[in-house]
Amino acid sequence: MPLRPRPRDRRPSWRPGRHALTAIPLALIVVITVVDILSPPAIHLGPLLIVAPAITASFAGARTTALVALLALAALTVIGIMRDGLATPNHETQLGAQVVVSVLIVGLRVLRDRHERELAQVRSVSEAAQRVLLRPLPDRIGRLRLASAYLAAEAEAQVGGDLYAAARTAGGTRLLVGDVRGKGLPSLGDAALLLGAFRAAAHLHADLPELAGYLDGSVRWGLAQLGEQHRGEQPDGGGAAAEEDADDSGESFITAVILDIPDDGSVIRLIDCGHPPPLLLRADGVTALNAHCPAPPLGLGELAPGSYEVDEFPFLPGDRLLIYTDGVIEARDARRRFYPLAERLAAWPAGPPTALVEYVRHDLLAHAGGRLDDDAAIVAVERLA
Repeated sequence: MPLRPRPRDRRPSWRPGRHALTAIPLALIVVITVVDILSPPAIHLGPLLIVAPAITASFAGARTTALVALLALAALTVIGIMRDGLATPNHETQLGAQVVVSVLIVGLRVLRDRHERELAQVRSVSEAAQRVLLRPLPDRIGRLRLASAYLAAEAEAQVGGDLYAAARTAGGTRLLVGDVRGKGLPSLGDAALLLGAFRAAAHLHADLPELAGYLDGSVRWGLAQLGEQHRGEQPDGGGAAAEEDADDSGESFITAVILDIPDDGSVIRLIDCGHPPPLLLRADGVTALNAHCPAPPLGLGELAPGSYEVDEFPFLPGDRLLIYTDGVIEARDARRRFYPLAERLAAWPAGPPTALVEYVRHDLLAHAGGRLDDDAAIVAVERLA
């Protein structure tokens, strides 16, 4: 389906909501003109008319700014006619200076309008690509009800280095929640690599250790290819910057938790690859599902080969599971205190996953003052009867 520009990305130079603001420079033109005409001969307020197009350029487009600039020039001409005449050196200088500054203001506004159009187009394409990369989780899959939220650290991004995905198998549902080393848009490539590998293999491997080993191998191979490509693109003699980038590419990894939730059971199986433990919510409290033997992050599997052990925990109908990335628990408030996720969840009343995710999202942003220093992903899962 072809991408269409969103209505809010079309930026006309004249918007209905800005009529009131446009009245301000117009009123200034009238006031300055009248006062200058009525002032003594030694007082000249006409040069102040340049304020009108300058103010207009701050909120309106190039056409509106040019129109106000022409009105200001007309007002300055009227002032010259009503006072000493246009042929005096004083008014000729004022008119010349007004024309030069007006052209400069309109020209800058034209450049700004062009930049805004290009930025809107880039945002539209970027958001479409991000939606394809991080597909929204379905509200229901198998015998599970799901909800998710993503909070990107970069203001202009919708996704970054955190990721989540769900896939159906013959007997249940598998979930992946991960966090790429780093944050923001530069980590999108690593996230796309892992998501593609999971979607391709989640239903092919019979048990979780095989799937985890496959994902680790895919990440290592992909990161190695990216590193080789990066080194190949570096010019000879790249210096310390090239060596530093190469070192960073070699240290890339992805923490992740891989879950398998069978349809015909009351358990949940997981492998924790250096990721924060999921939280199980029940009426009697909140429990962290700590793995007995966590595995290395994906991409570092050669450090501990064959270390993928499955942990099994009870997961009954009505239970809720919250899976998150470290951007949630590492968010700080104004006093540099970490966000107490487990304590906040203990005070949360029972509700569906969508309500749980919204509660955590709003409470987290309130704790962090409206902006996070790292990407954060939240996934809530409920087993249905």
